[in-house]
Amino acid sequence: MIHIITGSTLGSAEYVGDHLSDLLIAQGAQTTIYNQPDLTQIPASGIWLIVTSTHGAGDYPDNIQPFMAQLQDAPPRMSDVKFAVIAIGDSSYDTFCGAGKSAREALLDIGTQELCPHLEIDVLETPVPEDAAETWIQENMAHFIG
Repeated sequence: MIHIITGSTLGSAEYVGDHLSDLLIAQGAQTTIYNQPDLTQIPASGIWLIVTSTHGAGDYPDNIQPFMAQLQDAPPRMSDVKFAVIAIGDSSYDTFCGAGKSAREALLDIGTQELCPHLEIDVLETPVPEDAAETWIQENMAHFIG
């Protein structure tokens, strides 16, 4: 099972999550999307695909903040989780993709295994983030589809 966990302020991460879910399902994967993630509702197993934008000064969007706090405060046993991160940001900010970078570090700190290199999408260069995410998932599909 691939658990797609989104952190979004204006919807771009949710659009990317939905698009990747469709692509993964077309390849035979099972996915669940969490647009209001709650750690108690997401199994500590399988693949977690975190798709998050960055808000403010490198902060998590409001909808994913409680989830990340839960994860850092009282992480469950995470050795059965593999993860990948897609970070969406604006390179004109010093904190470019800060939320995605922080999420990646938090997941590594609690013992998860990184599935493949993370992706940073710059909305100044890629106004439709789904395009960059689609290229990335196609290049890394073997990691997601056993």
